[in-house]
Amino acid sequence: MIGLDPLLIGGITLGDVLIVLLKVLVIFVVGLVGTMLMVWFERKVISGMQNRIGPNKAGPFGILQTLADGIKLFFKEDLIPDQANRFVFKLAPYLAFVPAFLVWAVIPLGGDFSNGKDGTIVLFGHATKLQLADPPIGVLLLLALSSIAVYGIMLAGWSSGSKYPLLGSVRASAQMVSYEAALGLSLAGVILVTGTLSTNGIVTAQSSFSKWSLVATGFLPFVMFLVSATAELNRPPFDLVEAEQELVGGFNTEYSSIRFALFFLAEFMNTITMSGVIVTLFFGGPQPISVNGHTLDISPVFGPFTGTIWFILKLLVFLYIYVWFRATLPRLRYDQLMNLGWKVLIPVSLGWFMLLAAFRIGQDQGWNRWVVGIIGIVVLVAAGSLLMLANRVSARNRDREGVMF
Repeated sequence: MIGLDPLLIGGITLGDVLIVLLKVLVIFVVGLVGTMLMVWFERKVISGMQNRIGPNKAGPFGILQTLADGIKLFFKEDLIPDQANRFVFKLAPYLAFVPAFLVWAVIPLGGDFSNGKDGTIVLFGHATKLQLADPPIGVLLLLALSSIAVYGIMLAGWSSGSKYPLLGSVRASAQMVSYEAALGLSLAGVILVTGTLSTNGIVTAQSSFSKWSLVATGFLPFVMFLVSATAELNRPPFDLVEAEQELVGGFNTEYSSIRFALFFLAEFMNTITMSGVIVTLFFGGPQPISVNGHTLDISPVFGPFTGTIWFILKLLVFLYIYVWFRATLPRLRYDQLMNLGWKVLIPVSLGWFMLLAAFRIGQDQGWNRWVVGIIGIVVLVAAGSLLMLANRVSARNRDREGVMF
């Protein structure tokens, strides 16, 4: 029930334990190195978009610039404000950083999913999956860990004993409440289509392009998930919790040295993690691209690690998209942030989920798909029109009566 690695089922040998420890080490080391490369990648891509050079001094193409910045931060003076809650102030960076690593325990990083297989490969003579664990509630674990990361930001601002960080933490709490609901509703569509909460099961169900959750859920849940995930990551255009123009530096204003570096790394590590989650849930994870029975096969070159190569290639696409967002989109106003979350994302995600549920019930009952679709769309359009009318009337009354405070 706890979804342990399949090689730990039955008798456990020293080789089994060493393979598990190897996978833990690989996730930790690759996660840290990947975060360093992500910082460099973002700075280079944005500099190219803005017609600048970017990092080019430390190492080839400036690739060691992040390492140099980390060494500098490590040896800077570590300051703790007099009015800070010392214990919570020290704990908060780890609450933001550690969950990003824990999520990778349930994400399939590769494996053999061809012909309905469950991703199991043979590694050093032992049958195993290229993920640490496959609990039957893996998706719920993803949601829980993504929420814990926000608590690190909230507690950092509250414990600093300063007003600007406190405002940043309050914004973080409001942002989490606003977008966590939309994130869960868009994810519910994936669960409904695949019929499982297991991340490995979700990947196995996406055996071809037409079965990718991106297509099977009608594309809209993916858009809702991407927007909500961007808000959860506090990345532009949703970076109101650390708006330099308004809050000096937001929740991390009072942090310095290695604790500030942990927040910095957590932001980029969470970006990589959420990109991996999106690839797993909507784009088949390690599954190769297969259209109408024709599969783009690269297994002769990479062997059992073919799935890992596919996962990395898909991951890089979304990392570039997040950098693109940062380079092009302006920051939203706070009222726009709230309106988008409560008045657009949540109603649209809920309505689309109900439409998917109607299709599933119709499929089980043998109803005509076209009739179900037409009726469902008519109901959604009517509900959306009523919601827009209610918002318009509310805005008109607010303008007429003025603000309350």
